[in-house]
Amino acid sequence: MAPREGKLKVAILGSGNIGSDLLSKVLRSDLLECTLFIGRNLASRGIARAAAMGVPVSDGSVEAIENDPDVCDLVFDATSALSHIRHAEVLERLGKTVIDMTPSNLGRMCIPAVNLQECLEYPNVNMVTCGGQATIPIAHVIGAVHGEAEYIEVVSQIASRSAGPATRVNLDEYIETTERGIIAFSGCRRSKAILNLNPAQPPVDMQATVYARVDEPDLERLTAAVDEMVEKVGVYVPGYELIVPPTVENGRIAVMVRVRGRGDYLPSYAGNLDIINCAAVAVAEGHARMTGSVQGEGAR
Repeated sequence: MAPREGKLKVAILGSGNIGSDLLSKVLRSDLLECTLFIGRNLASRGIARAAAMGVPVSDGSVEAIENDPDVCDLVFDATSALSHIRHAEVLERLGKTVIDMTPSNLGRMCIPAVNLQECLEYPNVNMVTCGGQATIPIAHVIGAVHGEAEYIEVVSQIASRSAGPATRVNLDEYIETTERGIIAFSGCRRSKAILNLNPAQPPVDMQATVYARVDEPDLERLTAAVDEMVEKVGVYVPGYELIVPPTVENGRIAVMVRVRGRGDYLPSYAGNLDIINCAAVAVAEGHARMTGSVQGEGAR
């Protein structure tokens, strides 16, 4: 499948849940063209699905890009935190822009509703985690309204069926990276991240709660700021919604959001795929617009 004229050429490295869902979103974009979908096994479900959709595929890992550097301008790395450390060195040498979907702690952390324009100046941006994309915008608002918070804790729940092997092997990195992101974007002194892989049947939607201890909570200002932030995130993640507005319970602020997916690869309960993949597509489309070579409305 030849790349269509005027689109930014992108490769997706990783054929699991995240990579496969991401592919659907890239194909829907007016600004991006997937010129290579890469895994490790041509018989895998993700690779077979991509090939059936007419997308060029490879089982050659990052070496597929090394062997044909002109195949893409931007790479989404949807493998694992450990693998990305090696991939980042190769892709930097090749001069590729990289959007890291793993909790590798490499690259500039990006929350599009907060710092998209700044991140477009970096060759490697990190999309933190699905829980980070859902909760850090709220943590950022809490910090902006109240100054330095004493402590922020986020608790995310996702359906066990939506967590693939790479997510499970990266749980330690998930916690560490989410906590680092909370501190970096909110300015709080201490943070804690908790992830619950819920095995309930039918599968549960992704939900995330942000708890914060601050001096003299200002619920009126915070509620207005949270509503504005939820609207900003909703521009690129349509299934993102506020389900519990800012309240004070047991001496702490509590805010809860829910994310429902579009059902592109897994059913709509897998909002964890949508929250990080829609954020990544927003960054890639930002790069496409910045080059001045494309016009369009982007993915919806």
